[in-house]
Amino acid sequence: MFTGIVQEMGKIVARSNAGEAVRFSIAAPSVASRLSVGDSVACDGACLTVETLIEGGFTACAIPETLAKTTLSSWTVGGRVNLETALTAAAPLGGHFVLGHVDGVGEVTAVNDLGDGGRELTVRLPEEFLPYCVYKGSITLAGVSLTIAAVEGDAVRVALIPHTLQATTLGLAVPGGRLNFEVDILAKHIERQLSLRAAAQKAPA
Repeated sequence: MFTGIVQEMGKIVARSNAGEAVRFSIAAPSVASRLSVGDSVACDGACLTVETLIEGGFTACAIPETLAKTTLSSWTVGGRVNLETALTAAAPLGGHFVLGHVDGVGEVTAVNDLGDGGRELTVRLPEEFLPYCVYKGSITLAGVSLTIAAVEGDAVRVALIPHTLQATTLGLAVPGGRLNFEVDILAKHIERQLSLRAAAQKAPA
């Protein structure tokens, strides 16, 4: 489990095929110093397992399911990636509960400067995930915990402060760009419980 508070922007230094999977080598001196083999790391919001430790970094494999559901299939050497190590019981919950189970990929449709050093992104999401998005609710984009400023049609708007623009890859976002997203897990559980209750009430006695 994670919180969506990015700890470091890593750099992809190698990419190779591993059967049907793809192995990435990621340079991340700060994060790597706290990792052990087998640990989980959120990479642009996708939970990957540390396979090996390398000097100043680590390697991890993305299986076909991950490649199909996320932006990882398009990662190239030299690209940057948001990183977060797994949450511990002693760590502050600065964002919201993030599982690292990416729901899909959204498309950036607009980037607007806010005039105070901040920036606003509009991101189009698949229709089936919009019911989980609410004004002032939480969403994870590229591994970053964000507050939804508005839900408009098939898209959400989020505001980014200068620190987020500098400390994460969202500062590089442009229209047409693709971002991993994960909707709030609490909303999914509430919907599931309500649907089960409704089904039970309709069932014949």
